[in-house]
Amino acid sequence: MNDPRSAQADALIGELRREGAGRLTIFLGAAPGVGKTYTMLGRARELRRRGVDVVVGIVETHGRVETAALLEGLEQLPRRRVEYAGRVLEEFDLDAMLARRPALALVDELAHRNVPGSRHERRWQDVLELLDAGIDVHTTINIQHLESLNDVVYRITGVRVAETVPDVVFDRLRDIVLVDLPPRELIERLQQGKVYVPEQATQALQAFFSPSNLAALRELAMQTAADRVDSDLREAQAARGLPGASLRRRVLVAIDGRGQSEYLVRVGRRLAERRDAPWSVVSVQGSGVVDAARQMELDRAFALARRLGGETELLHGSSIVDTLLDHAARSGASAIVLGRTRERPFARMLNRTLTQQLIQRGAHYELTIVSTPEARAKARRSLRDLRGWLDRSDAALAIFAAVAAAAIGALAERWAGLHDLSMVFIVAVVLVAARTGMTAAVIAATLCFVSYDFFFIEPRYTFYISARQGVATVFLFLLAALVAGRLASRLRAQVLGLQAANVHATALQGLSQALAGAADLGEVVSAGTHALKRALGADALIEFGGVPLRDAALGDRDRAAADWARRRAQPAGRYTDTLAAADWWFLPLATGGDDAGVLGLRFEAKQARLGAEQRRLAEAMAEDIAQAIVRVRLVGDLQDARVSGETERLRSALLSSVSHDLRSPLASIIGAASSLDNYAAAMDNEDRHGLLETIRLEGERLDRYIQNLLDMTRLGHGGLALNRDWIGVDELIGSAVARLQRYQPGARFDITVGDGIGPIWVHPALIEQALFNVIENAAKFSPAGEAIAIEARVLDDGALRIDVRDRGPGIPEDERRRIFDMFYSVERGDRGRQGTGLGLAICRGMIGAHGGSVEALPGADGHGTTIRITLPRTEPA
Repeated sequence: MNDPRSAQADALIGELRREGAGRLTIFLGAAPGVGKTYTMLGRARELRRRGVDVVVGIVETHGRVETAALLEGLEQLPRRRVEYAGRVLEEFDLDAMLARRPALALVDELAHRNVPGSRHERRWQDVLELLDAGIDVHTTINIQHLESLNDVVYRITGVRVAETVPDVVFDRLRDIVLVDLPPRELIERLQQGKVYVPEQATQALQAFFSPSNLAALRELAMQTAADRVDSDLREAQAARGLPGASLRRRVLVAIDGRGQSEYLVRVGRRLAERRDAPWSVVSVQGSGVVDAARQMELDRAFALARRLGGETELLHGSSIVDTLLDHAARSGASAIVLGRTRERPFARMLNRTLTQQLIQRGAHYELTIVSTPEARAKARRSLRDLRGWLDRSDAALAIFAAVAAAAIGALAERWAGLHDLSMVFIVAVVLVAARTGMTAAVIAATLCFVSYDFFFIEPRYTFYISARQGVATVFLFLLAALVAGRLASRLRAQVLGLQAANVHATALQGLSQALAGAADLGEVVSAGTHALKRALGADALIEFGGVPLRDAALGDRDRAAADWARRRAQPAGRYTDTLAAADWWFLPLATGGDDAGVLGLRFEAKQARLGAEQRRLAEAMAEDIAQAIVRVRLVGDLQDARVSGETERLRSALLSSVSHDLRSPLASIIGAASSLDNYAAAMDNEDRHGLLETIRLEGERLDRYIQNLLDMTRLGHGGLALNRDWIGVDELIGSAVARLQRYQPGARFDITVGDGIGPIWVHPALIEQALFNVIENAAKFSPAGEAIAIEARVLDDGALRIDVRDRGPGIPEDERRRIFDMFYSVERGDRGRQGTGLGLAICRGMIGAHGGSVEALPGADGHGTTIRITLPRTEPA
């Protein structure tokens, strides 16, 4: 339910959007020659005198001297010259205007159709692009070119206007200027040759420019301007929260594709505009197969509705009334607009016509029933329509079923001795109803009734029935056949509706399942394109991130359409009015960022139109893919945020951990150096040597801390490059042991290197550092005089295993995994009071970079700890 606050919010959002875009001013006239262009140029000259940057994009003077005089002093863009059908035509240069980017652009004749091959089919689309670029536009239009008034103008003048402008363009208005001229004065101007040349003027006076036509068009123009002023007033009131703002309820337009669909769409648009209400167009598809002509009319009506700013939807159901009322309830509609259908007398007597049922059951809705000349002529052609039905394949199937039932009945009566053959004919009727629609079922029931009476009811081969029981039998048979046919037809309609809904739901479900397992943008693109190809039977591509499409299958027009769809967030390419000559149909992917994406579909060349179900499915899948892209990006952003938080935590922990451990050796070095500086003369050689040894050992200790920090930084930032080389295992172990004995000369080692190990292909410095950290950890906590065992051997799978065993206090089982974590401090192993908690973590990182592993195990006899390093044997590429 709408409320004043939501209406105010909508109005405020609308005003904010308009503030960011260009402002549109339309000079509206009732007919050509009233002075729209003259008035527009006069206003432009006034603005130019005030200092406004005004540029003339295109103005048609039609040879009028006074109009051409107003162009003097105004900057005019050169027109774009286009060759078409052997002629050179001049068109408005949209790109030049966008590059010039004035404050105000003058673009005459809004309803003009551009030369085929242009970026846009109509000039009003060029104007919308200028507005989106933030350029104000002044333009002109006659009332007969407004799309929703096309049928009204046709009824008034008898002329069907081909160049129309959708009413949605008027929604971008900031101002409307009504240029009015009494019909008598306009006719005088026409006679004086100020509108057309004399020959054209004579023809116009006899047709379009009659006084009655001009008066009616003048009234339409005034009414349109008044409606726009009233709509602006309601929006302004709603934006300020003032009373009187209308609470909008949806207008629902129902069409059937039988000759008046576009007329109903225009009527619904006008009704919704007067009420400032949203509106939508629906069509109910029952059990019957929609023929190509009817489907084409529905597609045109749906396309027209979308151009006029309405929503479209194809509904499925066996009962038109039930389906319409259910959809109206779900969508919050207050008014239903439908055409006056041909009412069959029998259905009217039983109150079973569509309009009667809606009136009886739609108590909460306002029903607008529109009758057109086409509908009345169609009612008079009912007999011809019946003959058309008989020509269809459904009628042929009904005739064949009746003939087959009669033949089967005759065989059953002669060879099987059956006398009650009514069920044979009823089965035939049910089969026809299950395969076709209700009309064919009625035809089949009637033919079966006649056949049953003529061939099997006494006296045979006549339509005379001798007994009252026989009369009751045949008429009850007819009733049963009709009921069975009706039920079968409704069941078929429900099955068809469920099948259509199932296809739609299955495609979306398959896409959702594929997207749910997509972990990155590449997988989203792959899953989306495969699902689109499978569901729509078309080539598909997805692009986002602002990178131009480079697919080899795309031409220049396709890339231009894709760029337009991305930048304007509107469909473009094939099946649209923008760059319709492209082979691909592009849909925008609204990802909510500046790097919006685009989805492209290429159907077979022979598919001239896109069905409503295909369009709905493609748009729904595009929305799901866009949401998946947003989801993956959010996950990536959250992961980056988590990594940043973890990095900050590690940085804090690092500073806290190393502050004391770095200060201790520095204090020792500074103290020893100060003692040497102050008391060196009073010391003997042994004391001086002891202080120098302290400085050396503490310096080496400080160097190891700093090396560990640098190694951990390189591991954490992915800067650890492997420069592999061949080196012997005994050489690696010997080098690590020699480094440790330089500052722990009392450490003892028991080294065992298996036979046949040979050299290994590793980064020597990194593996030596890893071994050094493990051996240093073991040496710190081994009892005095106990040897550290180092054993290297080759496993059955060729991997190298190095075990380092100490005889220390050991590590509890629940802490063995955690000792390889950074900054995990315990009172044993590398996590003692004098350690930074980085040695084994660095060891794991270096070994892991080689594809190996490191683990902590209990000692061989329950004493001490074993650190096992496993390295795979690799060969140089």
